[in-house]
Amino acid sequence: MSAPARALFQTVVRDPVVPLAAALPAGLLAGVLDILAAVLVSTSRGVGPARVLQGISSGLLGPRAFEGGTFTAGLGLALHFVVALGAATVFVVATRVLRMLVTAPYGSGATYGVAVWAFMKFVIIPISAVHPRPFDAPLEALLVAIHILCVGLPIALVVARQARREGVVGAR
Repeated sequence: MSAPARALFQTVVRDPVVPLAAALPAGLLAGVLDILAAVLVSTSRGVGPARVLQGISSGLLGPRAFEGGTFTAGLGLALHFVVALGAATVFVVATRVLRMLVTAPYGSGATYGVAVWAFMKFVIIPISAVHPRPFDAPLEALLVAIHILCVGLPIALVVARQARREGVVGAR
């Protein structure tokens, strides 16, 4: 392992800014807010909550997820929280390299929300079994806003709060 890689590894593993456990409340909060927003937006477009959750599980199962009833809706909810917890975990690990993520949580949270949206839109959805939908600029703008407000900011604010509790960054 090269010296820079070794130094980065030691920073990430040995010098935590925030304990990894901070990802749990951050991910749960983001997951709840995001799924509520998804259900509200979809309901306003005539799509019920079960169909939204089945749409999430269709990333794994393809179109047959819509025939799976409660089971695939439950699977979609579980998958949604796995993704939210994963996003929170990535943020917590990133704080070990970029301390400014917790010293400037509003800016970093908004930026992270956009990054999570972009990762889902351009990486995860294209490699999943989800049937692609046509581009809808107003809907995409709304989805970006939701990811900022319901994913990025909650994760950053919960993690920053934990950093303050740990005495890693000064109180704001």
